[in-house]
Amino acid sequence: MAEKKAPAKKASGKTVTVRQIKSANRRPEIQAATLRGLGLGKIRRERTLEDTPSVRGMINSIRHLVEVVEEKK
Repeated sequence: MAEKKAPAKKASGKTVTVRQIKSANRRPEIQAATLRGLGLGKIRRERTLEDTPSVRGMINSIRHLVEVVEEKK
């Protein structure tokens, strides 16, 4: 049987800008992988991402390494 996929949600237009403030050195590999998943990797690098629950969860899991610079609606 073929499984049906859930329809893709429309982009809400909300964005969040995240800046890395600390290094991933000497941290668990899962935290370094989360930084890479957000598109970060070097200190002071910024990335503007769509504000979704999954992105918010990633930010929350490494909140000691990043800061939220700006939220746009």
